[in-house]
Amino acid sequence: MTTEAGIVRPPAGAQAVRRALDVLHCFHDNGPDLSASDLARRLGLSTSTAHRLARTLLGAGFLEQDARTARYRLGPAMTELGRLSYHQRGLHRAAPELSDLAERTGATADLALRSGPHAVIVAGGPVTPMAGLRRPLHSTALGKVLLAWPRAGEGGPRPLPSPHAPTERSVVEPPALAAELARVREAGYALHDGDAAHGGRTVAVPVLERAGHARFALAVRGAPELITDARLDWYLAQARACARALEVLLLAPAERREPGERVG
Repeated sequence: MTTEAGIVRPPAGAQAVRRALDVLHCFHDNGPDLSASDLARRLGLSTSTAHRLARTLLGAGFLEQDARTARYRLGPAMTELGRLSYHQRGLHRAAPELSDLAERTGATADLALRSGPHAVIVAGGPVTPMAGLRRPLHSTALGKVLLAWPRAGEGGPRPLPSPHAPTERSVVEPPALAAELARVREAGYALHDGDAAHGGRTVAVPVLERAGHARFALAVRGAPELITDARLDWYLAQARACARALEVLLLAPAERREPGERVG
């Protein structure tokens, strides 16, 4: 809504909607159930306001409450919407390809998309307990692939979600990160050693649209003794073959790249 002075104001009720969404975002870290006091502390609200928001979301099924502790967790409506989104994106069609990739390589296969300043793992194979895990874009190979081939409106490495590196190997300074992303684009993949979890090694490639944007990022991850320097090219070839298959499975025909089109 625009006033006579030309000032743009949010529509009535927008603040309440924003606050309700902020409550749901408090559960992103997959931590323990939260009390109204926990929510208030995280959001900088009064406990009574947090309680009213939580009760409203409870009534709509977006939260549920433990009868013994009175603490809140995500409710069945969130599960339903998550499953609907999973199928609307066609991610159920990716599961066999990811499972096959994991079986052939002996590594774990992860598929991620961008959600604001985070990379969110949405599917994997053979079984991915990390599904739903979100990490700052700059701290993982998956995230750097999504940054290196951003979609329209997503922007580049700024703003970073945190000024601190998750490990000593993470690149957080903007000039250094920009140089790192340029190297990723030139190579056509991202390689990380121990960024998200010490001791692991990950190689990630983009699942590209015809316009050259990464709709998803695909990674294989395993121990350094599995994904060795000597076998890196082989793992990269397996990941790229799977990414091309996912382009066919997950993208509309008009969005797919031409066969043989080079990444980069």
